[in-house]
Amino acid sequence: MQPSDLPAPANRLSCPSCGNDSDFYEIAEDVVITTHYIQNQDGSFTPEADDSQILGEIKLICGQCQEDLSEFHQRFSEMLF
Repeated sequence: MQPSDLPAPANRLSCPSCGNDSDFYEIAEDVVITTHYIQNQDGSFTPEADDSQILGEIKLICGQCQEDLSEFHQRFSEMLF
């Protein structure tokens, strides 16, 4: 049996509009990003820590047709590793 012969996982997300099952992005509204930097001896800066607070809505968007897939965001979030 070849890997291509295996069935697709049942929980794989795909866009109902265009069938895309590989490219997605999130849009977060009203975000506060705080980054702590250390200044190096040469005057450049290195980020030391990031903290983000999302105060608004989070949307899941199809990366091919830009369809709003926010109804699947919870499932998407559960599958982040």
